[in-house]
Amino acid sequence: MKDDSKPAFSYPVKVGHISANAVSVHLSANEAERRALAKLWNVEEVLSLAADLQIARWKKDGVKIKGDVAARIVQSCVVTLEPVEAEINEPVEAIFVPEGSRLAREAHNDGGEMVLDPDGPDIPDTFAGDTIDAGVVVSEHVALAIDPYPRKEGAVFGERIESTAADDKRPNPFAALKDWKKD
Repeated sequence: MKDDSKPAFSYPVKVGHISANAVSVHLSANEAERRALAKLWNVEEVLSLAADLQIARWKKDGVKIKGDVAARIVQSCVVTLEPVEAEINEPVEAIFVPEGSRLAREAHNDGGEMVLDPDGPDIPDTFAGDTIDAGVVVSEHVALAIDPYPRKEGAVFGERIESTAADDKRPNPFAALKDWKKD
């Protein structure tokens, strides 16, 4: 599935301009990009987003992006709904190969089952055309690191209201008819 919409944070890299020697790139989001990222990530605010990346050729026709990303975001506490600031520092590592490359094929055993090593490297992502968007790679790594249930320090849920056995007992539908019975 191809998504033609403009990404919230973008830094296109021309694959043809990448050499075997790694190139250092520093990315940081401007105010408009931070607002778009806040909407995309469903957080109250993105205070900052910056990444230091090394971009280089990988094998013959692939591209490797490696580095670190740092972000500061504001989310709503799941208990009090008050704003909670969070810092995210994540390593970034992604490998891209052209569509149809033999390096992008998944390993299968004789029975046709896919062979995956959970501790091994990820299968390279594919790209079409001559451009890779390093900004999207950074954005995805931060999105995966966001705490889905942020809590303000010291915030706890109050006592729960538990039902009792008497509350759970279903009323007898014929109880209203008991007084109609005549001796």
